[in-house]
Amino acid sequence: MLNRLPSSISALLDSRSEGHSLPAGLYTREDVFEADIDVFFHKHWICVGLDCDVPEPGDATVIDIGKTSLILLRDDDGEIRVLHNVCRHRGSRLLDPGKTIVSKLVCPYHTWTYELTGELSYAPHMGREFDKDCRGLKPVTFKSIGGLIYVCLSDNPPEDIDVLDQTMVERLAPYDIRNAKIAHQVDVIEDGNWKLTMENNRECYHCSANHPELCVSFVDLDFGFDPETLSPEDREQAEEHFRLYEERTKTWEAEGFPSAAVEQMVDCATNFRTQRLIIAGAGESQTHDATAASSKLLGHMTRKDLGDTHLWGHNSWNHFMGDHAVVAIVIPLSAGKTLVRTKWLVHKDAVEGVDYDLDKLTDVWIQTTDQDADLVARSHAGTLDPAYQPGPYSRFSETNLDKFAAWYIDRMRAHGY
Repeated sequence: MLNRLPSSISALLDSRSEGHSLPAGLYTREDVFEADIDVFFHKHWICVGLDCDVPEPGDATVIDIGKTSLILLRDDDGEIRVLHNVCRHRGSRLLDPGKTIVSKLVCPYHTWTYELTGELSYAPHMGREFDKDCRGLKPVTFKSIGGLIYVCLSDNPPEDIDVLDQTMVERLAPYDIRNAKIAHQVDVIEDGNWKLTMENNRECYHCSANHPELCVSFVDLDFGFDPETLSPEDREQAEEHFRLYEERTKTWEAEGFPSAAVEQMVDCATNFRTQRLIIAGAGESQTHDATAASSKLLGHMTRKDLGDTHLWGHNSWNHFMGDHAVVAIVIPLSAGKTLVRTKWLVHKDAVEGVDYDLDKLTDVWIQTTDQDADLVARSHAGTLDPAYQPGPYSRFSETNLDKFAAWYIDRMRAHGY
């Protein structure tokens, strides 16, 4: 625990009522933000990128998380590395934020030079007795799970990441996202706390009123509804939809495509949920008409009718479809600012304008993310208002938010807050 943080964080945690949103201070206070970075972004596994962010030897990209800066790169042997972006001389940053191509990592301050493995190879004017062997760049613990790069900045990373790894290795294999191509990337800075960003993504209570483009292909009822509020016709339609889910899931799994929901959301360190979801309408992809955006399917996929393999983590959400994937990574910037970085993946050989149309590929999630940014900003502004008090979650469509809040409290307690 960071001892300088006031004990009143503990009082805020104590004041949270089961089934209700968090107390305002847990969204708005800077000391809570510092605690969140310490607990959830340093001591837990977080998604920071993809193997295909660095497709060739020498490709590198910098990811900043709080005061920590990381270099994700591919070395000369084609291996992925994650290194701290801190020179072992006097601490200078080696690389600037963003993507670059390097043959070696050269500190711009005094030209200390590192191999792409992190080994220090050149340190001028340090004397014959200087031992370069103990001055390599500090490595970061990481795992590539089906091509998604997870890091943990702690010396004691949670072991239950293995459940996520074992669950997703088979599910992600047909998409081969390690060898996919990033067709597009968009960074959006939301005016809200990172937990509001994640809460907003974990429910679709708001979808029908706010996401007309997404709702062409995404079924908002998948994440709960109150049957008493539905007309007899709508209730019958919902019941038919879930009968179809049961039938489709059995068929998919019999055909060798794991599809049933797997949840590790409470009483755990590594928080995730995955399920193969039915795509509405034409049933192929999350596009404006629910048809595939790319004629060249992802990886080893040969079918467009295998729905949407979705995956949540505590700082990411993902949708893997036959023709493309959408990967969103969340990085807190302050108590009231959150970066949402969205990447669209296609087959590595897909050609823009020939195999896919970029607007069709991206427009639904560009609009959805912008709409969500507005909702998060509204929510955060409300938590700053003296009139705010935690409100009740819907027991039909916001149960995952209650689980997230309970997990958040539990993990804060586990780390001494």
